[in-house]
Amino acid sequence: MTQPPHDEPTASTPDELREQVEQTREELGQTVEALAAKTDVKARAREKAAEVKEQTAAKAGELKEQTAAKAGELKEQTAAKAGELKEQTAAKAGELKEQAALKAGELKTKAADLAQQAQEKLPDPLKDKAEQAVAKAARTAQTWQEKAPEPVRQKTARGAQLARDNRNLLLAAAAGTTALVWLACRRTKR
Repeated sequence: MTQPPHDEPTASTPDELREQVEQTREELGQTVEALAAKTDVKARAREKAAEVKEQTAAKAGELKEQTAAKAGELKEQTAAKAGELKEQTAAKAGELKEQAALKAGELKTKAADLAQQAQEKLPDPLKDKAEQAVAKAARTAQTWQEKAPEPVRQKTARGAQLARDNRNLLLAAAAGTTALVWLACRRTKR
């Protein structure tokens, strides 16, 4: 809005002068409106509040998306870690099972060796007596089975089968008992 200097005549006719006045009024009205808008504190505050509200909503949306993405990542990481721990636990359980089986086998072998050693260290008379006791028990069982009722026979048959399955152990136990009795008798004679 440039104005010509005041000392120069700008309008040559009254119509031109009226036109200039009208144009000046229009420009002055626009200037007054712009100044009024700048000085209207409430309107400017509302505009600023609306702007801040939009920015806050945009930021909240971004944070919500970031939070959802992070939660998804953490969920995946947790699932992966749980899978790893499950695999490690299964592997450790398998190792412990194998170790327990090996240890049980070792203990079974050791028990059998100890029973064999005990049987070998017994004097022959004791071994003979133990075998005679086992044979006598077998004969008694046979006689009993012949005279016993059927349910009793079935139970006896199961017991005899167990005795046959564990014959070395029973012989070792009988020999050990016989050896203890023999030693006790021997000490009392002295």
